[in-house]
Amino acid sequence: MDKFVEINKSIAAPLPMMNVDTDKIIPKQFLKTIKRTGLGKNLFYELRYDLQGNIKNDFVLNWDPFNSAKILITGENFGCGSSREHAPWSLLDFGFRCIIAPSFADIFYNNCFKNGILPIKLINEKVDYLMRQAENKTKFTIKLEEQTIGVGDRGTINFEIEPFRKKCLLEGLDDIALTLKKVEKIDLFENSLCQSYPWII
Repeated sequence: MDKFVEINKSIAAPLPMMNVDTDKIIPKQFLKTIKRTGLGKNLFYELRYDLQGNIKNDFVLNWDPFNSAKILITGENFGCGSSREHAPWSLLDFGFRCIIAPSFADIFYNNCFKNGILPIKLINEKVDYLMRQAENKTKFTIKLEEQTIGVGDRGTINFEIEPFRKKCLLEGLDDIALTLKKVEKIDLFENSLCQSYPWII
């Protein structure tokens, strides 16, 4: 997966909704693919399009410049519902690299890290403040190494992240890449196993 180091001077899309579930993020009819690309056009499908498939004018991701934001600011319990990994895939394919919310559903939160998205948890008051700044099209700078969110010329907000998850994002390590880093030890174990128990082969 791509490394996450920083987002430099990007606006953020404000989505002041709580309990946004994964079916709202990417509806079930778009789960037929196992590819991670091409899902962005169907992100928040029922909010972005009417029954005839026409673009709605009352949803933030259909407005310029929010439709090119790299940051999404939203409400509590984002990503609840089913555990579909297509949810972070669709967000990433749309262009989001960071999601800021008071809380996330656990499986969605974990899936974000595995796909190169930085989910940031902040208290409600700070999220509300960032939401207002986003509505005013303030540009944000997010630096993972420093664990800071720069809010235009209004200073910075610090955020917490587990050191291991931080390392994985900075180095672009998903589960497969983490396993491959130990390939020499795996080979040694397999060779030792073959010598000790040759009948297994």
